[in-house]
Amino acid sequence: MRILCSLFIALLLFSCGNEDAADEWKPLDLMKYNVPVVIAAPDSAKVSATNLSGIMQDVTIKSPEDRYSVQVLASRASSNDMAKLKSEQLDLVRDNRYFESVVREEAQGFVFQNKIDTLSLYGFRYIIYQGDQEFVFQNAFDGTFSLEEVEAMYAAVKQ
Repeated sequence: MRILCSLFIALLLFSCGNEDAADEWKPLDLMKYNVPVVIAAPDSAKVSATNLSGIMQDVTIKSPEDRYSVQVLASRASSNDMAKLKSEQLDLVRDNRYFESVVREEAQGFVFQNKIDTLSLYGFRYIIYQGDQEFVFQNAFDGTFSLEEVEAMYAAVKQ
């Protein structure tokens, strides 16, 4: 019984010391990058924006020391149906040969797992439809992230 109580207390202490990083991050307004959305990001985050042939806006927010790397792709929406927009993103993710599973799915987004041999890699997509624009938030492809890191970034971009 003592061992069970000790394990419970250790687990409780570990979970209390592991606050959600997204709760500590500050609001970051992306309006000056033509993305009318506020997300949470570390103070040290650097933002870069690229216009891809006038068709798509690519905004990347990075803070390597905080394990934070979010990419926003803004373009004219192919539909005003949120279910269809999310389905298109799910199809893109599922087409990856390393796709393993959808970890969590919500109305506007999802967290997924890719697996290469025994290595599990996680990612997310979160979609916002505004006016005639589609904003797809995803982890940037410049690193590998744990499920906990991806969940924190996903929480940071959710509206």
